[in-house]
Amino acid sequence: MRAIVVGSGAGGGTAARELARGGMDVVVLEAGGRFKPFTRRIGFAEPVRRMGLLGEEDKVSRFISAYRTTRSSEELLLVRSVAVGGGTLVTCGNMVRADGSLREIGLDLTREFEELEGCMGIATAPVDRWRPLTREMFAVAERRGLGPRATPKAVDMERCTSCGLCELGCATGAKWDSRRFLGEAMRQGSTLRSGTRVSRVVLEGGRAAGVQLEGGEFVNGDVVVLAAGGIGTAQILRASGIEPSDTLWADLVLTVGGVSKNARQLEEPPMVWLTQRDGYIISPYLDVLSHMFYRPWRGVGVNDRVGAMVKLAEEANGRVLMDGTVQKPVSERDRQRLVAASDEVRSLMEEAGVQGPFVNGLLHGGHLGGTVPLGKEDIDTMHPSSLPGNLWVADLSLMPRSQGLPTVLTAAALALRTSRCILKGL
Repeated sequence: MRAIVVGSGAGGGTAARELARGGMDVVVLEAGGRFKPFTRRIGFAEPVRRMGLLGEEDKVSRFISAYRTTRSSEELLLVRSVAVGGGTLVTCGNMVRADGSLREIGLDLTREFEELEGCMGIATAPVDRWRPLTREMFAVAERRGLGPRATPKAVDMERCTSCGLCELGCATGAKWDSRRFLGEAMRQGSTLRSGTRVSRVVLEGGRAAGVQLEGGEFVNGDVVVLAAGGIGTAQILRASGIEPSDTLWADLVLTVGGVSKNARQLEEPPMVWLTQRDGYIISPYLDVLSHMFYRPWRGVGVNDRVGAMVKLAEEANGRVLMDGTVQKPVSERDRQRLVAASDEVRSLMEEAGVQGPFVNGLLHGGHLGGTVPLGKEDIDTMHPSSLPGNLWVADLSLMPRSQGLPTVLTAAALALRTSRCILKGL
């Protein structure tokens, strides 16, 4: 039997690997091309950046062709990676069990988490790899009783060069990404077609007969698995005559930028520790997107810039249209929560010795999900009742709401459980 998997990120890569292991003929369709990481030091572009000649954030694809950015509202930028490997290519390698909203509906992914953690090689960045200022911010968080902890990462620290550019791709291959799972699927006989954009699922007699590609080609399949992310999956469903849920969430990221002479924060892995607060996390992070493309950050050089991020679990209030346009405002409640959280971060940085001027970075979101949310009635089958029987979703679209946490591990765990339900049903 043939399975069509649309997307090749954490969800698509995991689904392809598991379905191929189960004996299915798997075809992976990925809209993006092959990925090439950024391999130069950020400093080479500093003079051009300071003059503003790099442009605004919509020009980021000049550096990383996989990046896609879209304004979902005047104040919020949504960021995706469209390439073989999806979003796993441009994460910081953080592996956290972000499953609070899944446990609320009775879904326990402990078995999947343990299995994935065992094969991904989870570790933390040794403290001697942390920059002095990062260690001091950690100490301040400890003194304040915030319970900071080293961030679990799927990064081979022996191969990691501490370049600080995880979000621009790993040049040494130290960081896990879904291409490893895709490689296993290929060795099982699966086929990967890159640069292949799916327009819609073709439905016949109430079932999915396959997918239609941009340009008109039809690819038949016995099972169709959508893993194109919260935006891509919803867009394909809407074009197929199936209404997704208007509950897109994105995990809002706001980085507070300060100054410390010769801090050289990029000479460590990003987000080496985190502390979990009420609906958000705080973590040391020099936001490269803000540094390179956000006008208010232009006045400080990369060696002196210090950043600490807030990642917020925001309201699931986004809508994805058939053409891929996204409508997602920042609610007044979330705006107030961001102000309070960024004030807390600024105070922590000041106590650690970071100086002003403090400037908030670009407000953006890159964890996209919630558009085909699971309900309590769906957890045994992992199949949302709104979908035809042989049409499945295996990405963060299944997750009912934002957690304000790294999501790669959870996306993979959802895909692993879903794939096993598909195989069990067959």
